[in-house]
Amino acid sequence: MRRFALVPFAVALSFASLTAVQAAPLNNDGDHVYRPTGRGHGEIDEDATQLRRNDIAAGRAPVRSATVTGAGINYHGGPVMNSLTKVYLLYYGSWTATQMGILGSFMQTLGGTPIYNTNTSYYSLAGAVKSPVVNSVTLMGSHVDNYSLGKTLSDAGIKTLVANAITAGWFPKDSNAVYFVLTAPDVKESSGFGSSYCGWHTHGSIGGTDIKYSFVGNAAMIAPAGCGVVNPSPNGDGGVDAMTSVIFHELSETVSDPDLNAWYDSTGNENGDKCAWKFGTLLTAANGSKYNVSFGGRNWKLQQNWVNSGTTGYCALAF
Repeated sequence: MRRFALVPFAVALSFASLTAVQAAPLNNDGDHVYRPTGRGHGEIDEDATQLRRNDIAAGRAPVRSATVTGAGINYHGGPVMNSLTKVYLLYYGSWTATQMGILGSFMQTLGGTPIYNTNTSYYSLAGAVKSPVVNSVTLMGSHVDNYSLGKTLSDAGIKTLVANAITAGWFPKDSNAVYFVLTAPDVKESSGFGSSYCGWHTHGSIGGTDIKYSFVGNAAMIAPAGCGVVNPSPNGDGGVDAMTSVIFHELSETVSDPDLNAWYDSTGNENGDKCAWKFGTLLTAANGSKYNVSFGGRNWKLQQNWVNSGTTGYCALAF
C-alpha cells in the first residue's frame, strides 16, 4: 500500500502537536523524502520502503529479480495499466451535486491532456517490447454510499466498500479499472488520514480478481493545510479542488505501479511521490485562485508528475 504525505510543514511536528500547527505556514518546496522515522523536514508519512516490505510479506507485491534503470526511477518487472484507464468513483458520505459535478468533470476530461501524458513515459516489458501507459481515461460510473460503514473507516473498510459496490452491482468487477473511494469532510480514515497522508492506492483480491483501488478524502474539516485545501480555489470548493490534485497523484501512481512491483525509485517513491506538492508555475484566475493547468472548461491546481525520460527525469505538467 502507498501513502501520500501531507503538504510538508515549515516546522517539525509530532502527532500530539498536530492540531496546533495545522495552520502554520506551509513549506511548499515539494520535499517528499521518506525517512525511517517517518518524518523528514517536518512532513509526516509512513516509511514507503517498510510499506513495500510489508506488502511483499503479505504476498501483495511479488519480488522481481530484473530491474531496469530508468530516468531517476526504475522498472522492477511488474505490469503497468497499458490500455484504456477505466475509473469508478464511490462517493462516500454526504455530497452535493456541485461537488460531484466538479470531480466528475475532472475525471471525464483528464484523459488526453498534456499532464496525463506524463504517464506514457512508463511501460511494461515483454522481452524487448515496451507497452506504455496510454493517455486515455474514461469515467465509467459513480455511486453514492450514504455512510454504510459509519463515519470512521479503516484500510480494510475501504476495501470492503469497493467489494460491496461490486457485489451490489453498482460497479462491475474489472481488473483493468481503478476504483476510488472518495470520502466527505466528516469521514475519518483511521490509519492516518490528515495526520500521516492525504490519500493512498493499493490492490487486492476481490471475488478472485485483482482489483486496484484508492482512497482520497476531503480534508476540509480534518487537515485543510496539510492536504492543500485553500480558498479561493479554482472551482469554488477548496476541499474538492484539493482532492483533484491528490486523485491525479494516486491515479498516476496506480497506472504506472498498479501491483506495487513496477515503477519506483531506490527509496520506494513512485512517480507522484517524486513530485509531491510541486506545482510549477502558477497562474491567477479571475476569482483570485491559483491554478496551473486547464482542461474540460475548468482550471485545476495539480501536482506535477515525474517524467521518465532523458537521462535524469524531471517533474512536469506536460510531456
